[in-house]
Amino acid sequence: MDRQPVLEGERLLLRPLVAEDWHALFAVASDPQVWAIHPQHDRWQEPVFRRFFADAMERGGALAVIDKSNGAIIGSSQYKPEGNGAVEIGWTFLAPSHWGGTYNREMKRLMLAHALQFVERVEFRVGECNLRSQRAMAKIGGRLTDRFDMVDTPSGPMKHVIFEITRESFASGPLNP
Repeated sequence: MDRQPVLEGERLLLRPLVAEDWHALFAVASDPQVWAIHPQHDRWQEPVFRRFFADAMERGGALAVIDKSNGAIIGSSQYKPEGNGAVEIGWTFLAPSHWGGTYNREMKRLMLAHALQFVERVEFRVGECNLRSQRAMAKIGGRLTDRFDMVDTPSGPMKHVIFEITRESFASGPLNP
């Protein structure tokens, strides 16, 4: 599976994240509101975000999310290989100006449609206390599994619940075009 494709929808263009995107992406990420209920709530701070950005560049699979109406970077998301017929979509954030509407749905629809050509299942890890992201997962057809991960973070261990969307559930779900 190509983890850094170019994907285009009605409102969004997703393309591979490159080092030159640092300033534009940090301009979005530097808003504390973006991270207020996120498990890594200090990611708006430059040294913390630099580690996040460097990790995304090193790992591969990171995409810049661009608003086609003005060409501005409004966030990012990543694909991470999971094995066993699955890939993870995660590390997603959008500018608050693009919350609560069609942007997250379109981004996830594009990413899921691409991934499910190659794998049977897509997983999403969401911070146990991140209710906004959990509600967003439910809206796009994510099914909460009984699995979870404990993740070591700079602020201590953090529990992440795991949602999944299968090829079959995507075909019959709310994101099916």
